Amino acid sequence: MNTQVNTTALNVLDTAATNGSFKTFGLAVEKAGLSETLRGPGPFTVFAPTDDAFKKLPAGRMETLFKPENKAELAALVNYHVVNGRKSAEEVGKWEKAKTASGQSAPIVMKDGKFSIDGAHVTSADIASSNGVIHGIDKVNIPGKPL
Repeated sequence: MNTQVNTTALNVLDTAATNGSFKTFGLAVEKAGLSETLRGPGPFTVFAPTDDAFKKLPAGRMETLFKPENKAELAALVNYHVVNGRKSAEEVGKWEKAKTASGQSAPIVMKDGKFSIDGAHVTSADIASSNGVIHGIDKVNIPGKPL
């Protein structure tokens, strides 16, 4: 019996939740107050850090970001992982930078047929959903200070 979920019927947030590798990212989206947005019509391209990527952050960093008084900072971090539009890995790999939902650009580097975004390497690409696509990454990208 095939128990694989048809993620193309699910939005990007619910697709991430069914994947099993993006639990911390889903929690960050929820705590940042962005669940409704990412369940909305989109389309979105989400560069979702894996749970292992979140474990690489300094000890206590996520706990601090998850505090209600840091909601704006957490929302900026989550939005730095989102690009408007549905973009495949092949499309993104042709870019020099990605304009993120936070308003900041993240550099794209293509090497040996794979791309990284702001130093985070794509570990799983083109995970389809009803309102966009997810690319799993191996690092949590931290947005720079606004100019």
